[in-house]
Amino acid sequence: MGRDEIVKNNIGLVHACAGHFKGKGIEYEDLFQAGCLGLVKAAENFDNTRGVRFSTYAVPAILGEIRRLFRDGSALKVGRRLKALSMHASRVSADFAKSEGRMPTINELAERLDVEPAEAAEALGAAQMPISLTENGEEGGGQTDIAVEPEDEKITEMVSLKQAVIDLNPKDRKIIVFRYFKSRTQTETAKALGMTQVQVSRREKKILGQLRQKLS
Repeated sequence: MGRDEIVKNNIGLVHACAGHFKGKGIEYEDLFQAGCLGLVKAAENFDNTRGVRFSTYAVPAILGEIRRLFRDGSALKVGRRLKALSMHASRVSADFAKSEGRMPTINELAERLDVEPAEAAEALGAAQMPISLTENGEEGGGQTDIAVEPEDEKITEMVSLKQAVIDLNPKDRKIIVFRYFKSRTQTETAKALGMTQVQVSRREKKILGQLRQKLS
């Protein structure tokens, strides 16, 4: 599966991650664009031979890019113009990454921001833009491990679960949603879906087994 297809099939991960930061001071569009940048970079560097699910690898990268928006200006005191330019640079970089499949060079970014390369570089520094997830050393290269904050581990697990549920067929998905997201009893679930309680119980056990296998 190519990078573009991976990004297209997993865009829901970005929405799921961005949703955890709604109402915390940054517009959802900016959260989503930052998350898309993380998704593109994760897709570029994912190594499926390591036995790690893509969502498990991508979510920390997505969360990392989103958290950079919140760290902007907190560790460094920057002027209003530079701060605005740094946010603009983040959005332009995310758009470029989505369309070109790679991060822009300083000159390419400067051209799109209509500023000098030195100013574009300063804006990137103020925005604390990420370095590539690919190691550059002669003995390095390939996929690197991404540090995950304790809170992010919980978000990763929840996002992975939601993604696995989305992949279920519609009827199985409804059973899980009713039982575990709406806290309905098996009897209530059976009534809502036109099934018997015994049918729901048997199907639920089978679905949970499938989910455990996917998430293991």
